[in-house]
Amino acid sequence: MADPLSRLRLVRTAGIGPVTYRQLIARFGDADAALAALPMLAARGGGRAPPVADRAMIDREIAATARIGGRYLFLDDAGYPPLLAATDTAPPALILRGDSAHLRRPCVAIVGARNASAAACRFARQLGLEMAEAGTSVVSGLARGIDTAAHVGALGSRGGSSTIGVIASGIDIAFPPENAALQEDIAQRGLLIAEQPPGTEPRARNFPSRNRIIAGLAIGTVVVEAVPRSGSLITARLAAEAGREVMAVPGSPLDPRAQGCNLLIRDGAILVQSAADVLEQIRPFDPRSVRAPIDRFVGPPPEDATDGDRRRLVALLGPVPVGIDELVRQSDLPPAIVQTVLLELELAGRLARHAGGRVSL
Repeated sequence: MADPLSRLRLVRTAGIGPVTYRQLIARFGDADAALAALPMLAARGGGRAPPVADRAMIDREIAATARIGGRYLFLDDAGYPPLLAATDTAPPALILRGDSAHLRRPCVAIVGARNASAAACRFARQLGLEMAEAGTSVVSGLARGIDTAAHVGALGSRGGSSTIGVIASGIDIAFPPENAALQEDIAQRGLLIAEQPPGTEPRARNFPSRNRIIAGLAIGTVVVEAVPRSGSLITARLAAEAGREVMAVPGSPLDPRAQGCNLLIRDGAILVQSAADVLEQIRPFDPRSVRAPIDRFVGPPPEDATDGDRRRLVALLGPVPVGIDELVRQSDLPPAIVQTVLLELELAGRLARHAGGRVSL
């Protein structure tokens, strides 16, 4: 796995997401073998393999990353954060700017509304400051409002700034534009992380992907202020699904911006009102309490799937998402065979993956 070019070609190939990447590497051992196997797997799934990412395009991406002082961190690298690696959809490749030592500190995510109240921003700024001074890395998404306040607070820590900004664009693109100076400050004094290649403009579909990284890096996620159905609540849900602590700051029932936090508390999130409350929830933290990915492909299957196996599984699939464990139960096939057939169908463009380890045609 020493060649970043081959790994990036696999990562950037259309239709190959984090789950598929893990399965291909686990089955074939390295990126070159996986790339060579794509046409065969897609043909078995009844389709054609997606075109592999062009080597020249990857060369240009690597050069652009180097020009802005970025570097790659791959899923199989020793320095990859273990809590993020333990999630189902851990990014196969990250681009970093800054000091990766911040990943080795306990991480706490602080997220919330973009149009946050002044009181909530002040609270988030103070919380970021106190969490950084207590030895944690404050993780957020560099959005307006609560995210910005949490980063600014952490950068002001007397014990040394410790904040991690996860962005939905390329690492060379500042969004929102007014946070360009803050983003550069984080890259210089903290750590900046992007999953998208340089030059990628922020798109709506990239923000939930960014949120999963924020939730995956952190021991716990604190929501300071959020409306229902907001991106902050998506981050909280992803944190809960990964077995992490979800905390929320209560607010007035008369303020719509507090409704999301109050709903989280009603549904079981931990009520917090200070940094001491947050620290009480995350210390001591036992990494064994974080569940393993439910969709991990463990080793090669004992034998290739037969045409009968494929027909049986396709018959069980439909437009409604269903859990992979349910497919294993109803098909009475070994889990490795089920995963193999699903991989073939996905590479053939016939399968969609959904949150919670569910799939559909």
